[in-house]
Amino acid sequence: MKDGSYIIVAEDEVGQAEILRYNLEEAGFEVATAHDGKKAKEMIEDKTPDLLILDWMMPEMSGIKIMRWLRAQDETKNLPVIMLTARGEEDDKIHSFELGVDDYIVKPYLPSELIARVKAVLRRSSPEVNNILSVADLIMNIEQKKVTRGGEFIKLGPTEFRLLRVFMAKPGKVFSREQLLNKAWGQDVYVEDRTVDVAVKRLRTALNSDNKPDLFRTVRGDGYALEAENTHE
Repeated sequence: MKDGSYIIVAEDEVGQAEILRYNLEEAGFEVATAHDGKKAKEMIEDKTPDLLILDWMMPEMSGIKIMRWLRAQDETKNLPVIMLTARGEEDDKIHSFELGVDDYIVKPYLPSELIARVKAVLRRSSPEVNNILSVADLIMNIEQKKVTRGGEFIKLGPTEFRLLRVFMAKPGKVFSREQLLNKAWGQDVYVEDRTVDVAVKRLRTALNSDNKPDLFRTVRGDGYALEAENTHE
C-alpha cells in the first residue's frame, strides 16, 4: 500500500536524483524531481510537497537560498526538509539546522538510511501526536473516533471519518483524487475516482448542516482542500 506522501527531490546530479526517485517510489511515496533550484522553487509554488529533499549545492538557486525562501513563506515555513550534502563539517550542519532543516545527510549514503530518515521526519511532522486534530471549529478525536464542529457531535461513517482525517492532517493542502484514494481507501482497494467526489459531497453535507460555512475548497482538475476558514465558494 502506498504511503501517498508527496516528496520533491531537488538534486542537480540527474543520476542521483533518479536513484532517489526509484527508491522512494519503491517505498510507496509519490515523487517529483528538480535538477536546479529555480525549478524546485517553481514546483513547490505549484504544489506544496509533504517533504522536500534538498541538495546543498544547486545551480540557479542554492539549497541555502531555497531554505531562506521557504521559511519566509507562511505556506512553507513548516515544510519538512532533509538536506543532502557532500559537506560534513560541523559548522555546515549547525548552519543548516539554524536555517530550519529537519535532518541532514552527508553523501555518500545508503538508500535505506535515507528512506528511514524520510519516514522519521514525516512522523515527527505529523500533527496527530496527541490523537487530536483541529481545523477552524472542527475537532477530531482519532482514538475515540469522534468529530465535533462548534461543540456539536457530527455523525460520520468510517469512510468519511478516514477521509476527513486526511484533510485535517494537512489543512490547506490540495489533495488529488488519487492521493485521497490511496490514503482513505488504500491502493489495494479498487474504487473509481468519482467515488471520491461522492464521499466528499457526503462529508460536506454532514459538516455543513444548519447552514454552517463550507470549509472545503474544490480545485478544478486538481482535487479538494480543507481550509481553516470559510472558502466562500
